[in-house]
Amino acid sequence: MSVKQLGRRLLQIVIVLIGISFFTFILTYLAPGDPVRTRYAASGMVPTEKELQEERERLGLNDPVLVQYGRWLGKVLHGDFGTSYSNGKPVAELLSVRLLPTLKLAFSALILMLLVAVPLGMLSAVYKNTWVDYLVRGVTFLGVSIPNFWVGLILLYVVALKFSLLPVISTGDGFEKIILPAITLAFAMAGKYTRQVRTAVLEELNKDYVTGARARGMSEQEILWKQVFPNALLPLITLLGLSLGNLLGGTAVVEVIFTYPGLGNLAVQAITAYDYSLIQGYVLWVALIYMVINLLVDMSYTFVDPRIRRNERG
Repeated sequence: MSVKQLGRRLLQIVIVLIGISFFTFILTYLAPGDPVRTRYAASGMVPTEKELQEERERLGLNDPVLVQYGRWLGKVLHGDFGTSYSNGKPVAELLSVRLLPTLKLAFSALILMLLVAVPLGMLSAVYKNTWVDYLVRGVTFLGVSIPNFWVGLILLYVVALKFSLLPVISTGDGFEKIILPAITLAFAMAGKYTRQVRTAVLEELNKDYVTGARARGMSEQEILWKQVFPNALLPLITLLGLSLGNLLGGTAVVEVIFTYPGLGNLAVQAITAYDYSLIQGYVLWVALIYMVINLLVDMSYTFVDPRIRRNERG
């Protein structure tokens, strides 16, 4: 990727982030609920209408929505994401504390998924239309059919409650407490990726260069791992980037089930408390991480595919 292309992509990221933040701010403003009243209710206090109005005025919630958005955007451009309505802490601090556990969970799920999906997908492709292929496809059908929350509840009951092999509540402090959430997230992804690996490998096995490699006397193992797998890797890298972005922003249900202290769990708490500042900060962080990951994936093509390097040199 050239410097000009990189600059264009960075400009697109900035424009998209502004658009996302604006629409999120408008939707949050139009949603029913009152963060001030909710905060008082959570603390057990019964405020008067005068106290509610004074608190709204102090927080700037009585200003027009465009004024509120402009004030918030100005602070964000200076690195200030505001203060959480529900607990009074800086939004950036709350998000940064929860980001690392979510990254640990996302990468653990991806690694676990790859350890299962790549061998099974290649095995299914090599033994196409045999009992091995049918068995793998049957297991992957279950993987893509069963919802994450159902898998999580089953694991929670069987592994944690029935046999007491792992802790019920995942605090994120130890490795054993991340196993069940990671398996839950990896289960559905493994089913999807096994099928993708199978399709990509089958497509490569039917190409002329494989026939030529066999004619030159190369073994099937060499053809599979040295020729077919690298060529089938490029579409998988794109999917991995998208999956990592989805994991960072879409693990809320699993994190709530296992009480895992990640970004998804924090987002659910923010939505419940009508914490506008925290919701805005969460959406902006996740969107930024998602687009940066996609940019890194696009840049990685240059290193993975020699054809792209040759085109860029040309």
